[in-house]
Amino acid sequence: MAIQQITVFVENKQGSVVAITDTLAKHNVNLRALSIAETEDFGILRLIVNDEATAEKTLNDEGYLIKVTDVVGVKIGDAPGKLTEALGVLAKEGINVEYLYAFMARTEKHAYLVIRVADNTTAEKALENAGFHLVTKSDIEKL
Repeated sequence: MAIQQITVFVENKQGSVVAITDTLAKHNVNLRALSIAETEDFGILRLIVNDEATAEKTLNDEGYLIKVTDVVGVKIGDAPGKLTEALGVLAKEGINVEYLYAFMARTEKHAYLVIRVADNTTAEKALENAGFHLVTKSDIEKL
């Protein structure tokens, strides 16, 4: 049930990120979540989009170096301590969180997270058993 994340390796120079977002927008790809980390020379842009196939093809056609990775999407309550509760479930199962970031969309009562772990299946099972709702591709299309 993992969702797909597109990682784009991008030069750390003015206009690089806007070139990517503009290219995706022109192909009707909508961003649902994003994260960017940088070093002096390059950045790592992580994206969850409404249409992975179009985004992947578009970025490849434009010459970007990309990688598609399965990640876990989880819906949590939008209240103090809910992130800690979700992360505690994973910690209890011995699952290391490599990184996480939030979806841009939220509702009045919920927030959405992207979590990268080594074993998505175990993480998803642990979160579901603890009562968390996993984010699916169809959920992303509705956000």
